[in-house]
Amino acid sequence: MSVQILVHGKLEGIEPLLVSAGGAGGSPEDATLLGRSHWVTLLSEVVPRALLAEFGLARVLLGSGGGGQFLVVLPEESRQAAREFLDQASRHARELSGGQLRMICAITENLGDWSVVRKRLADDFDRQSAAAAVSGETFAPFLEDARPADDYFAGEISGRLWQAESVGWSPEAPARLVLGPAKHSWSLVSGRGDDDIVLARHAAPSEDGAQPAEAAALAQRAQGRRAWGVLRGDVDNLRVRLRRLQTVEEHVRLSVLYKQFFAGELEVLCSQPEFWRKVSVLYSGGDDFAVYGSWDALIPLAREIERLFHRFTEENLKDFPGPEGKTISMAVALAPEADTPLAAVYAVAGQRLEEAKTADKDCIHVLGRTLEWKHLADAAELKDTLSWMVSEMGSSRQFLHELAAFYRKGGRQWGSGEERFEKPWQFQRRLNRLLAGARDRESQKLRVHLSNEMMGKSAAQVKLRPAGLVALEWARLFTEV
Repeated sequence: MSVQILVHGKLEGIEPLLVSAGGAGGSPEDATLLGRSHWVTLLSEVVPRALLAEFGLARVLLGSGGGGQFLVVLPEESRQAAREFLDQASRHARELSGGQLRMICAITENLGDWSVVRKRLADDFDRQSAAAAVSGETFAPFLEDARPADDYFAGEISGRLWQAESVGWSPEAPARLVLGPAKHSWSLVSGRGDDDIVLARHAAPSEDGAQPAEAAALAQRAQGRRAWGVLRGDVDNLRVRLRRLQTVEEHVRLSVLYKQFFAGELEVLCSQPEFWRKVSVLYSGGDDFAVYGSWDALIPLAREIERLFHRFTEENLKDFPGPEGKTISMAVALAPEADTPLAAVYAVAGQRLEEAKTADKDCIHVLGRTLEWKHLADAAELKDTLSWMVSEMGSSRQFLHELAAFYRKGGRQWGSGEERFEKPWQFQRRLNRLLAGARDRESQKLRVHLSNEMMGKSAAQVKLRPAGLVALEWARLFTEV
């Protein structure tokens, strides 16, 4: 029996490629970001399939693909041909991306314990990265003639992917994917065949349904403030989890499970009635995702993804000890203006996500604060209460501004007139005045509930509850006319 080799490919430079697509909201530059993100998502799916198809090998040899990585099993006789194939695809990917994206591939024999095989693959990756630095490839993005093929990304990919039925590949342009027939093609419609590419590509439709809605249009569909934003999420410590696996079969199975979770669940969730006209998918990876849309849909969507992810890990990782890979952190960034570049907000969301993962795990950064998921649920309930007070009880929205200022400045901010909130009893007095016209038991319970949720128990000092401040900001956005 012929010796088998493992081919492990990675895409490097994805984040710089995406955040460098600037421009005004709804402009071609935003379409470029969409096209670049979808192209990167598809590239690690199509290239390993094309490799097998060109060599006439069975689809079953594809261990995993997507999420910026792939793993393929090949016979030893194909080593040199595979290296040449992947080098050509890498050079073309660098050309299309203006030198920002590199495809590096490690190859080793499938012999010995998986921990040893994994180390050989890692050493091969390190050697290639060092060789690229020495050869000067690292500085290729700064060359004057290095320009991404944005006409291709904005036109061919972004403009057509959301309704395309297949993606094709040709040897003449090994990194230029074609949405339609080619020498080799694969269905993008799930359920048509065993080799279908599962891809989250939902896009909120424009008013006429002819194309994806622009970010500024999604802002107009929000309740309250007309704003849009970006939601990004990333699994906590998945690399640690993968390093602890004992066999390549476990590695492949877990990698495929995570990729299919994000691609499948995102597509289904974003198609639900409360999200389908408000949210569009930027990408779904092997352990992360990004969506953009109306601000009021992003937080509920984040809560639903976290709920499904928790259920997913409980079912599929119940035999694996430790929390690694079982929790997810997210971040929401809102666009300051409707015409803010999508890439700029995407980059801010990435920064907020890094802050959240550095400070804690299994949490979300939203509306200026990092919260555990259970505290976000508390904030959602409190937001509903505050919004009800404004809409049903005739309370002034100024009350929300006063409370927000009170917590931000520690009570040293003026409210309406000359009133200040500097002591806990002043907060209680303000609530009593607000509810003065309502003497029923429910109103009194409401006052006690708000006091308990927003204030610490100290009699001498008001302590900020992050969930309370998030709820205030949430309610302010939600009730804005």
